[in-house]
Amino acid sequence: MRDTPSSPFSAHDQVVMAQALHWAEQAIGLTDPNPRVGCVISDGRGRVLGTGHTQQAGGPHAEVMALRAAQAEGHDVRGATVHVTLEPCAHHGRTPPCADTLIAAGVGRVVAAVLDPNPLVAGQGLARLQAAGIPVAHGLMADAARELNIGFFSRMLRGRPWVRLKVAASLDGRTALPDGTSQWITSAEARTDGHAWRRRAGAVLTGIGTVREDDPRLDVRLVHTQRQPLRVVLDARLDTPPTARLLEPPGDVLLVCAAEALQTPRAAALVRPHVTVQPVRTDASGWIDLPAVLDLLGQRGINELHIEAGQHLNGSFVRAGLVDEYLVYLAPRLLGAGRDMAAFGPLAQIDDATPLVFTDLTRVGADVRLMARSATGFGAPA
Repeated sequence: MRDTPSSPFSAHDQVVMAQALHWAEQAIGLTDPNPRVGCVISDGRGRVLGTGHTQQAGGPHAEVMALRAAQAEGHDVRGATVHVTLEPCAHHGRTPPCADTLIAAGVGRVVAAVLDPNPLVAGQGLARLQAAGIPVAHGLMADAARELNIGFFSRMLRGRPWVRLKVAASLDGRTALPDGTSQWITSAEARTDGHAWRRRAGAVLTGIGTVREDDPRLDVRLVHTQRQPLRVVLDARLDTPPTARLLEPPGDVLLVCAAEALQTPRAAALVRPHVTVQPVRTDASGWIDLPAVLDLLGQRGINELHIEAGQHLNGSFVRAGLVDEYLVYLAPRLLGAGRDMAAFGPLAQIDDATPLVFTDLTRVGADVRLMARSATGFGAPA
């Protein structure tokens, strides 16, 4: 199946799918590694019978939650229309196929915003519904549904997470003074907003330099969350201090190192129940191979990777062409000399600059939040 509208959509379809997307947003910070999905069941008169969103991994999917809500209210869903932001699944995972559940419930029509990129589904859910005699349609508000799950699409289609690089800087692009002092360049509102983006991610990544200089926690504290992202440190030699705050609960920690570092006493000092030490390949200079890190995180089910690092690691990701999206907070102040957003070396000519497209400009407290993406890569604006 091609992910394009296969039938006309009514004004009612538009309204109800917007409601389903709202429900899907409630799943942010809860469902990883599963996608964020919302579902609304309505009757022929436009009355909503049941709503829901996907729960934590292993829990009920959006369609099941909406059916349960309808049942709790005593509603009969036979012949009803189901609007869901992602194609109902057709495979047995931790839960039974949602397509089969909808067939058993006797619904009359299913409208999906976008097809599931998971090769185990990929059109098979709607095909199963059609085979059961249930009319289906897809493509309504597909762009919004895909954006909500951009990381899931990235992992399914590329085998690696969507990489978002976050920077807080002065108006002249400095992230710290020459001595590394950076607290606080941006406002409290911007820091809270940054935690909301951490909550969205499956993992937050930094380098050993930031750990040793700033001793960050990298957890989600300033906004409510039901799940802490995995905290990842790129630390080839395992120089992370055993007393680092980042190693403390809540949440799990992944220390990525070179294989030879596992044989050092430092490795044993870092062992604890919620900390995993994982070797990956390195280059001739002993630097951790960044594509290998993304492959590892993809295998661990990370959909969105949120990077909060220093100028050198940022520059390495930029230079390797691995950043999908830039999340930049600019403060209304000038620092002059200081540390850059990303140090990746001089360019020979202007045409060598990485082409980006701004996707958002928002005032956050006293600061401005800019968002930009690669103009040509995965997820580039149409």
